[in-house]
Amino acid sequence: MSDVSAELVFRRGKEVGKAVYQNRAFSKAGISERLFALLFSGLVYPQIWEDPEIDMEAMQLGEDHRVVTIASGGCNILAYLTRSPARIDAVDLNAAHIALNRMKLAAVRHLPSQADLFRFFGAAGVEHNSAAYDRFIAPNLDPVSRHYWEKRNWRGRRRIEVFDRNFYRTGLLGLFIAAGHRTGRLFGVNPTGIMAARDLAEQRRFFDEKLAPVFDRKLLRWATSRKASLFGLGIPPAQYDSLITSGDGSMASVLKARLEKLACDFPLKDNYFAWQAFARRYPNPGEAALPAYLEKDNHPVLKANVDRVTINHANMIEFLAGKDAGTVDRFILLDAQDWMTDDQLNALWTEITRSAAPGARVIFRTAAEPSLLPGRVSPSLLDQWLYEKDASRDYSARDRSAIYGGFHLYVKRG
Repeated sequence: MSDVSAELVFRRGKEVGKAVYQNRAFSKAGISERLFALLFSGLVYPQIWEDPEIDMEAMQLGEDHRVVTIASGGCNILAYLTRSPARIDAVDLNAAHIALNRMKLAAVRHLPSQADLFRFFGAAGVEHNSAAYDRFIAPNLDPVSRHYWEKRNWRGRRRIEVFDRNFYRTGLLGLFIAAGHRTGRLFGVNPTGIMAARDLAEQRRFFDEKLAPVFDRKLLRWATSRKASLFGLGIPPAQYDSLITSGDGSMASVLKARLEKLACDFPLKDNYFAWQAFARRYPNPGEAALPAYLEKDNHPVLKANVDRVTINHANMIEFLAGKDAGTVDRFILLDAQDWMTDDQLNALWTEITRSAAPGARVIFRTAAEPSLLPGRVSPSLLDQWLYEKDASRDYSARDRSAIYGGFHLYVKRG
């Protein structure tokens, strides 16, 4: 197999750069953008950090729907399959995410059982996962994705071997969470301690007494005032500027509020996002809620529907431009619009509006609370959509991932 990694890195960085760059290369802002694009060209999200249960409720996702979504870590796509939509087109600029999504689909198709699927993507410390990859997944994987997972690091280990340990401690997000734990221990707090809480009251007490005071430390406030500090969350400079407007002017206060929601608003037994943040793993079956694609009862429908997904390494605007008019029922944009200039937003919504079927729904999240579209997207486009303000506020409050300021739902007018 030829070594295509250098070409992949070049193309990944180039495509991500198109989405991120808004300033001159040698300006302070431009340098920050280019550093982010370099980091974002590798694996960022080992799991997606948006709540697919809220997505599916807001979309009213049904069996006849044709869906276009940003792929990210792929947990959302597999969750959507449990509602048996007609088709899912998943799009992403990041080639590492493309390789992860294609590998997940191959695993659903070819691992012998649901227990094997859980061991591969849900359990930690299963030393034979890479052997399961070699036997069942690799022979059914496209060459580019296979090369990605089988490439060796400087220690001679293949990339796929992270699944023998704990895949969710890798990627920019995994490293960011690890840094958060190290920071807590530096100040005498072990964030894992919250997992001993038996109810919401005990979760609240742990947060108020242990976690909240850390955000008042001068060192942490100084560190989080640097835009690069949040690159591990996949937050580019432009989104950092939006995020900071939702607090008192300091990023530490914003992060404190978001962590408070994660720690205090949902019982731990119902929130696998909190398990990943605090316990650094998923719960075991029967221990607490799992991502939909790892729940045993969902496996038959998941396996039956897996061929309804296509994974596309592409720009969302360009991908939608190739769709016929009126052929898409549901659009999931994650938080990608926070990255965009006004011109990019208008180009995106031009293609969404053209390709949307009557009654189509668009969902997305924003770092700050308000929708970013009014005043930036042409009224001639937005007037064709109804913004569901009250429903959006309700969905935002119930999003278990807890890191976004706003969830937004737009419905195509008849």
